[in-house]
Amino acid sequence: MDWERVKERLEAVLQAPIEISLLPEADWQQLMEEQEVRNESNSRSVIRGQDVLFYLTKEHKDVRVLQVAGAQLTTSERMLVEMAVETKQTQEKKQWGTFLSEDERKAHQLRDWLLEQMERGSTYAELPDSLASQSSLYSTKIPLLLYGDYSQNQSVSYAELKKLLESFFESEIILIPLLNKEWLILAPEGLLTSGSEEREGDEEESVEQTLDALGSGLYEMLANEWVGECHLAIDYPVKPAKSLFATILKLRETIMLGRSFHVGSFIHLRWELRLEKLLHLIDEEEKAEFLEQVLRGTDHALDTETVTTLEHFFTLDCNVSETAKKLYIHRNTLLYRLDKFKNETGLDVRTFNHAVLVRLALLLYKVTKRK
Repeated sequence: MDWERVKERLEAVLQAPIEISLLPEADWQQLMEEQEVRNESNSRSVIRGQDVLFYLTKEHKDVRVLQVAGAQLTTSERMLVEMAVETKQTQEKKQWGTFLSEDERKAHQLRDWLLEQMERGSTYAELPDSLASQSSLYSTKIPLLLYGDYSQNQSVSYAELKKLLESFFESEIILIPLLNKEWLILAPEGLLTSGSEEREGDEEESVEQTLDALGSGLYEMLANEWVGECHLAIDYPVKPAKSLFATILKLRETIMLGRSFHVGSFIHLRWELRLEKLLHLIDEEEKAEFLEQVLRGTDHALDTETVTTLEHFFTLDCNVSETAKKLYIHRNTLLYRLDKFKNETGLDVRTFNHAVLVRLALLLYKVTKRK
């Protein structure tokens, strides 16, 4: 629902600042019980401190509320806001029943089942045959998890996003809305081989390279034509009927690891985050102890220029010439930087053992020293 327009109109009438925010459902229920609010209508409100909170919608384990901050509303004004909210809810319900396509109904049925498994704390659950068959989930699909970095108040249309994705893939896809700003995309496996005839005679791409290229193209299109920045996680093809829920958990973990260890990256590939997954499991104290043992108080050596240089050096398999080309610097300039780092830390990344230690230290530095 687009509550932003409702908020703007109410701000103009009440002459008071209003925010739209999420509140844990348990906190909302507690406020209702304390104030003895009857739970018979969604158009209800409660008081929290100096603010009045109006119920808008339920989203998984949260409640979206309209928060009139620091305002002493009269009884009539409070009733006016409740009526405005209820009117908007009624309109949305009518539109939902009238315009919801069969395709979107199926997607929401899948979403409800998936969210139910999450609430149960499941780690593995197989789709019921009724859901798998009606959505054609027995065939192999390429799974992608999309997380939109758009405003909480921004409305995203299922139909528009699906149309945009199918235009990009040039084939039918399955789109499942999950939690707020989170979408699961299941693309046909045939995309891995499409265009292979045009590449005949060239070196054959691996599955990983093809998926990486697919994700890069999709991210660029979404960033330009959708609602701005987003994060995209990609995994190997799966058969959703058997492993849809487990796949979503893996994709979520992939986005979490990518955002933690590689700030500034927006495309996250599970096969490129194996080391990060292992490091994530290490106790925080052990991470700090490892950093202290490796860097020995020389954290100042890891300035922005040095970190960028080392990351490119490791990405290019410690190849001096290729790294210098990538950084657009002279080979001697790169050697100077590496020697400077060696003199400050005692670590020569041109040797295998020290390269391994510094590679690990860089990853841990991002999630400890920079917190």
